Amino acid sequence: MADPINNHPDRLLPGNPSARSMARRLYLEVKDLPIISPHGHTDPSWFAENNCFTDPTKLLIAPDHYLLRMLYSQGIRLSELGIRSKNNANNEESVNDPRTAWRLFAKNYYLFRGTPSALWLNQTFADFFKQSKELNETTADDYFDSISEQLQKEESRPRQIFDRFNIEFLSTTESAVDNLKYHQILKDSDWNGKVVTTYRPDSVIDPEHTDFMKSLRLFGEMTGQDIHSWQGYLQAHRNRRADFIAMGATSSDHGHPTPRTANLSTANCERLFDRIMAGKVSREDAELFRAQMLTEMARMSLDDKLVMQIHVGSYRNHNEWMFQNYGSDKGADIPIQVEYTTALKPLLDCFGNNSDLNLILFTLDETNYSRELAPLAGHYPCLRLGPAWWFNDSPAGIMRFREQTTETAGFYNTVGFNDDTRALLSIPARHDMSRRVDCAYLAGLVCEHRLSENDALEIAKDLTYNLSKQAYRIGNDT
Repeated sequence: MADPINNHPDRLLPGNPSARSMARRLYLEVKDLPIISPHGHTDPSWFAENNCFTDPTKLLIAPDHYLLRMLYSQGIRLSELGIRSKNNANNEESVNDPRTAWRLFAKNYYLFRGTPSALWLNQTFADFFKQSKELNETTADDYFDSISEQLQKEESRPRQIFDRFNIEFLSTTESAVDNLKYHQILKDSDWNGKVVTTYRPDSVIDPEHTDFMKSLRLFGEMTGQDIHSWQGYLQAHRNRRADFIAMGATSSDHGHPTPRTANLSTANCERLFDRIMAGKVSREDAELFRAQMLTEMARMSLDDKLVMQIHVGSYRNHNEWMFQNYGSDKGADIPIQVEYTTALKPLLDCFGNNSDLNLILFTLDETNYSRELAPLAGHYPCLRLGPAWWFNDSPAGIMRFREQTTETAGFYNTVGFNDDTRALLSIPARHDMSRRVDCAYLAGLVCEHRLSENDALEIAKDLTYNLSKQAYRIGNDT
């Protein structure tokens, strides 16, 4: 038998009655504010084509690396979840029946107890799909049939979901060599939903990227620039950034292994670039090139006003077998230790005192928040701290972020919340989690007489809505 879904109205609010009452009052003021989602990885084709999703397996399991990594850790093969191998070198035949994969997921749903994934999914199941019993082996087929039926309804198409969730602004992320055709379709449509792109140039910046040379050739073709020369290569970036801005982009994003930056002379840049283009790439040259390009991207941001995001601290595709057989984004990325103070200094020496640059820092190394990141953002006008990200995008992670950064950087050197998700239906649940945790944190400050209730309410609204719009330069004309 199945128990009722655990979706308590006071979830994530403090256990102390007086603090819980305060947090509840704050939460009720912000829970229905529009969602600003300025950085994520949902598929723009969903909104451009507005086709119905087919079944819960493809919608909820296949794109979610949080789910895949937990199931894989317990010995469940990706092929059993309907994930196809790239080359079938492992001789595993993937399950073609989504119901069979869903049953396996339901049978093992208990593995997610206590995790953010269960929190997000339970809220999605209860609020969006109107399920009342928890998901397990006995309810798997009822879930599958009910969700599949609901997904065929008009109100469950992507654009209708966007409107239903009260999303005001959503940004996807595309590579520098994406043709942006789906964003062009959206721009030409009569739908009022605001879905824009983000410039992600990693594949043409990172010499160690598997598609680097292939992407560079396409980069040159798309921009009409001689990408074999340093100046032509930089101009190609300017051209593509302009293309993205024309599609509504307000930001760029850079997923580098480290935040190292450099400020080489033009002559040294040209010599380094020539070595890169000749294929004579040492590990040091690759890291130095990425470092120089972060500084170049900051320089371009001052010209075209794109907000610059740096996401670092991930050893991507740590499981080589998984990468070779199933590709990236299958849950095999692992956080690593990162240093920022020395790494960012060359860029900050150039632009750190310029408040016209919006540079948002994200990390998976949360031990760094109080040691380096909060002091840096609490000083340099160009810097802001992105919210707890990825492995730290959790109730405890968000609370730790506030506890480790507020006393040094305050609230207003942070940028609110962004969900950074591939899973469309998790967006309201993730934002709701952030709103609840922030209200719990603020309630604690009020109860300790460190904030007035009026100040806490103003901060709650800023963390929920205003800071994201300000940091990502989302205005009335976007």
